[in-house]
Amino acid sequence: MTDDDKVNTQLFEQVQRLRELRIEHRDLDDVIDRLTMDLYVDELQLRRLKKRKLLIKDQIARLESQLIPDLNA
Repeated sequence: MTDDDKVNTQLFEQVQRLRELRIEHRDLDDVIDRLTMDLYVDELQLRRLKKRKLLIKDQIARLESQLIPDLNA
């Protein structure tokens, strides 16, 4: 396996992971929206879901910054 192959494989894996995180973030958003409409919502569960969503958002931002070439380089 050449260095180019390794770079391409890593890039593909990062893009795939980014796609998975975006889907999970969107799904959590849907679940949170539905739960907030429920009068008997479990507030602890809602807070945990929101925290998880924020963590995923941070992971997405980190991955995107890795995928975008440094403009100062």
